[in-house]
Amino acid sequence: MSKQKLPYGLWKSPISASLIAGGIRLNDVQFSPDGQTLVWSQSQDGKTSLFAWRKREAAWNLSGEFNPSGAVGYGGGDFFAGNDVVIFCDRNGRLYSKLYNTGLPKALTPEFGGCASPVLSPDEKTVYFVHTYEGRDVLASVPADGSTWSTILRHGADFYMQPTLSSDGSLFSWVEWEHPNMPWDGARLMLGILNENGSSLKTVKHIAGDENVAVFQPAFSPDGSKLAWLQNSAEFDDLVVLDLENDTRQVLLENQNLLPPAWVQGQRTLNWTADGKSIYYLLNQQGSISLNKIDLMNDQGEWNRQASSLRGERIETEGFTLLEQPTLSPDGSLAFIAQSASQPPRIALLKDSQILTIARSASDVLSNDDFATPQSFSWISSDGIEVHGLYYPPTNANYTAEGVPPLIVYIHGGPTSQVFNAYNMEAAWFNNRGYAYFAVNYRGSTGYGRSYRDALKGNWGKLDLQDSIEGTQALVNAGLADPKKLVIKGGSSGGMVVLNALVHHPGFFKAGLCSYGVSNLFSWDMDTHKFEAHYNESLVGKLPEAAEKYFAWSPIFHADKIRDAVAIFQGSEDKVVSVEQSESIVNILRANKVPHIYKLYEGEGHGFRKKATLVNFYETIDRFLKQYVIFSL
Repeated sequence: MSKQKLPYGLWKSPISASLIAGGIRLNDVQFSPDGQTLVWSQSQDGKTSLFAWRKREAAWNLSGEFNPSGAVGYGGGDFFAGNDVVIFCDRNGRLYSKLYNTGLPKALTPEFGGCASPVLSPDEKTVYFVHTYEGRDVLASVPADGSTWSTILRHGADFYMQPTLSSDGSLFSWVEWEHPNMPWDGARLMLGILNENGSSLKTVKHIAGDENVAVFQPAFSPDGSKLAWLQNSAEFDDLVVLDLENDTRQVLLENQNLLPPAWVQGQRTLNWTADGKSIYYLLNQQGSISLNKIDLMNDQGEWNRQASSLRGERIETEGFTLLEQPTLSPDGSLAFIAQSASQPPRIALLKDSQILTIARSASDVLSNDDFATPQSFSWISSDGIEVHGLYYPPTNANYTAEGVPPLIVYIHGGPTSQVFNAYNMEAAWFNNRGYAYFAVNYRGSTGYGRSYRDALKGNWGKLDLQDSIEGTQALVNAGLADPKKLVIKGGSSGGMVVLNALVHHPGFFKAGLCSYGVSNLFSWDMDTHKFEAHYNESLVGKLPEAAEKYFAWSPIFHADKIRDAVAIFQGSEDKVVSVEQSESIVNILRANKVPHIYKLYEGEGHGFRKKATLVNFYETIDRFLKQYVIFSL
């Protein structure tokens, strides 16, 4: 069937705002230690639920009306899957235990503060977890039956993450760090010996990492004789194993892109096999995350001490380009969250080289023809650095248009983050309507080495803006975007780039779409949450010495220069970027009669989750762009 000609931006699409809003976000998946039960966490319409699945049984909801959500920092670390029970953190701050069979969850801790990353001891008598209250973070333990109050195991560091136990429950390892670092800048890997009843630490030892060396995800071998972790001390990352019996360590993989930025609790990339002879790991290659395996034994069945002979082997996963949260059963079955550019996220089970889908995040109403294949697009910046992005061309099975398309330039948040080659419903929503979509992995993004990421230190508000402008111009020069119909879109840190682009480059973009964007670096530095309380010190500089930079790169002080149409979106309960950050910009736009709209979504935080909010968000954008971009002269 021939395609109908219709102007870009006016194509009819099966991807509605309601379809995007109705999707499920998959957060984590875990096998129980015995491999009999698979548990995952999923969120929809602002509500998180736990589900369990066993062979030859239908999946069932474990959490009911409860709302399992890690409540430390940005969240994560919702639950731990035991053999008989699941331990989960609820949004109300309490820790709960829930049997896999019938019965309500049982509260283990009082309702105060927030908890994350629970770990159940092998005998299922003690739960270890991260807890925060009134700005103080600790590692704590509580009896699994909730019979007594919780006990503080470790305190003194500003942050704790990724607690884990050896298989006999005698050894305890975790990651900790202090301000002003973020965990990817530098952190400490710690190892403790628990007392006989597991209620306190007899000894604690600093194993690896420091203020300049990042460490990630300690993982004990099945027999407890070795401890593996990821480490970044150079341009890329290493996989390291410590032999706990003779206190020797070995670098198994060197200079690989292994370590993700630890924005949330509960992240995993490593798994030992049940026999301790191999390790599965995730590898980031130009925005695609693959599953790999490294065998640790030589041909004689002995531990291979020759690092030069160790090689990672990629595991075939049927075309999935982004894998997350791998979990391994004793029988060798692997489960993970998997997706690709045209396959929505799902809970996938890999067994005997075959993949079985256990749960899906979206229905299969869309075909591959509804999704563009993202194309890597790189350019050389004006100061001589190669910068990266992903370009999604307009894609619709029923429509075509003449000329070059309007372009949505997407600026990710963080700024320490990355846009992956993965399922992108937002890009498809725009592509299906006749827009090109360009995701900029500007300097400061992860995935391209430590130097690339650290280039933004002292330059936040400068290099991210420069790369966004120059990357967009490179696309225009390549004939891939209409220079008269450019739109810049971003949230949080990306929202600051949107505002700065409209301030410092008026007329370059036809319009801006800004969600909970940072507009005042001074007030953001004073008001943001604990996790990012000193983030500005590395990204911009320490006050008062860097006050000139704070002023120059804060959009609020230059908002009188904005002339192009802009849509501002904000959550009323945002604890990261306050409502005042958005409304101060809106007041100036209103006073200067700049075309704009402002949407304040009640009950939403830093990132929109409710279905009604998301429907309104995308429908508002559709109308806004038609008025100020597609139909505008």
